[in-house]
Amino acid sequence: MLRHAMLIGTIAAGALDAAAAPAQVVMSRTGNSRLQVPDSANAASETARREETSDVTKNDGPLHLGIVLYPGFEPLDVFGPLEMFMNVGSERLRIHMIAEHAGLVPSSTGGYASSIAPKVEATVSLADAPPLDIIMVPGGFGTMQQLQNATLLAWLRERAATARFTTSVCSGSAILAKAGILDGKKATSNKQMFSFLASQGPAVDWQKSARWVEDGAVITSSGVSAGIDMALSVIAKLFGTETAEQIAAGTEYEWHRDPTEDPFTQYLDQGLQGLTATTGQDR
Repeated sequence: MLRHAMLIGTIAAGALDAAAAPAQVVMSRTGNSRLQVPDSANAASETARREETSDVTKNDGPLHLGIVLYPGFEPLDVFGPLEMFMNVGSERLRIHMIAEHAGLVPSSTGGYASSIAPKVEATVSLADAPPLDIIMVPGGFGTMQQLQNATLLAWLRERAATARFTTSVCSGSAILAKAGILDGKKATSNKQMFSFLASQGPAVDWQKSARWVEDGAVITSSGVSAGIDMALSVIAKLFGTETAEQIAAGTEYEWHRDPTEDPFTQYLDQGLQGLTATTGQDR
């Protein structure tokens, strides 16, 4: 990543030199190299940086993020946000992969049963997890089983009470809803399975059209890739908009910043027809 970012900075610097504009590569607050261009080119973004100063949470030492794994989690639900969070840097954010029991946890997608899917190591169990500032619960075909996992639901209720933010991606919001964490709050979820997932929390104010929804200390995202946008919004809140922008640029990701802009509402509940076929299977 560092060499990749430095290469981008070098190419961009060369292009600016050819245009007779002074530029140099400097170290960003993420710890990665970035291009520093003349103040005239940064006039608009400089205003945003000044505005962010009062919004960024002041932290003493690194924050701790716990990503909850379970059999049949959706890979991109985890690894999309994980890529963004890792680029914050370990000096500011420590990441813990957590599961009910430490060890290898199988993932799953619609076409790949968890019995043969790639596995990810959870390095710490629920019981041994350290104090967490941020909790993230992914979705996936394994969500169905976790809706009945009393151990996980109780752990989430306990830990959400002390976390700075409790977040979910895709159908992970149904798990938070089942735990009662979303009661009385606005939330969203995967669009193709929306009505079923929303039925897990009748006391939740479900938002059908939303890329992600923030309600106090709880942030829920729509399906799969929406978790990346949510993660960047959390990073902006905790570490500053400039940091989030640099991470998005470094990963060549187009950050969708408007949480109300949801192009996938048109697919609402279209996946429900396949729900019966997949429920109870090894997915």
